[in-house]
Amino acid sequence: MVRRPDTKKARIQRHKRVRGKVSGTADCPRLCVYRSTNNIYAQLIDDVNGVTLASASSLDKSIEGNGGNKEAAKAVGKLIAERAKDKGIATVVFDRGGNIYHGRVKELAEGARESGLNF
Repeated sequence: MVRRPDTKKARIQRHKRVRGKVSGTADCPRLCVYRSTNNIYAQLIDDVNGVTLASASSLDKSIEGNGGNKEAAKAVGKLIAERAKDKGIATVVFDRGGNIYHGRVKELAEGARESGLNF
């Protein structure tokens, strides 16, 4: 009998490994990405003070269309970059949340880079 690997468990293990190495400060916060089946979310987090500085998701009113596709992910990346600029943040540390840097996660990162975030 062939058993499928537990992909959720593997993602959580990758996320724990990444979080052991990546930490955000007030000057250079962590850009945390969460990808659900239907939507994608991004947060700028200051881990030293334990504060979320800015957030964006595909559920925002300014983003139209389906939240679970690449176009919406790119729009979320642009939106989080604009909100970071408003707070005076230029550089961030990217936390892909244990997800593979491919598809929607990659599009979000590229959208944020196009709008001026450095990471």
